Amino acid sequence: MPVAAILPESIGPYVSLMMAGFFIGVLGHLSRSRWLVALGIILVFLAAAGFPLALNVFSDKPEPPGPLPRPY
Repeated sequence: MPVAAILPESIGPYVSLMMAGFFIGVLGHLSRSRWLVALGIILVFLAAAGFPLALNVFSDKPEPPGPLPRPY
């Protein structure tokens, strides 16, 4: 997948992008700027959607859905 090659494999860029989105959103609320709030929401969404996508692309075997088995 050539498009997935641009996604970083570590969690650091996603956390920093999400923190930047929250900071920009708060700054937009304080300055009453709608476009800054929208930009903050978009950045948080990109970080929240990009991280699971990168996990699925780069992991060898994705986790199966459903509850975990009970250890006995």
